[in-house]
Amino acid sequence: MNTILVSSIVISLFHAIIPNHWLPILAISTKEKWGLPKTLITTFWAALAHVISTVGIGIALGLLGYTLDQTTGKLMNIIAPVVLIFMGAWFIWQHHRHKHFHIHPGIKKGMSTSRIIGLLVLAMFFSPCLEITSLYFAAGVYGWSLILLISLIYACLTILGMSVWIIIVYRGLLKTNWHKIEHNSGIISGIALIVSGILFYIF
Repeated sequence: MNTILVSSIVISLFHAIIPNHWLPILAISTKEKWGLPKTLITTFWAALAHVISTVGIGIALGLLGYTLDQTTGKLMNIIAPVVLIFMGAWFIWQHHRHKHFHIHPGIKKGMSTSRIIGLLVLAMFFSPCLEITSLYFAAGVYGWSLILLISLIYACLTILGMSVWIIIVYRGLLKTNWHKIEHNSGIISGIALIVSGILFYIF
């Protein structure tokens, strides 16, 4: 159980850093000359939409894991780590294509603020974080308490993390190679899932 919790924290923290989560919001904010408060409000709604879709899929997978555990017994102790290791390997293999969402750069000047925010929120809703949902399946073995705890951790760290990065970059406090971070995100998440799968099986 502790392995799944630690992995959920690592993946949640790292995914809050990924530029595709918040950089489009910042780019549009700069283009539309929004202040920091409006940018943060938009970030909150976009992050919340992202969390809702991710947690929704995660709970469904958690329910599947829970059901399989109830019907197959100890067999789930083999299935769950195999799924985690497989998903981890898949994310590493796919890391060069890793994208959560993309806002078309051609957003027209003069488009209403509400419409721009709506597009951002919609884009985030339809781009759930699939890496964290893999952990829900394994969490189903431990029941609803762990599933809900993962949801809470992911929601808090995603919303808070995206907001913090918006503030840091908005104020020009940090300049780095965002493309490199984004490019390697699949590798880091994949490794976390593989390690989780191995430790889940051992312990």
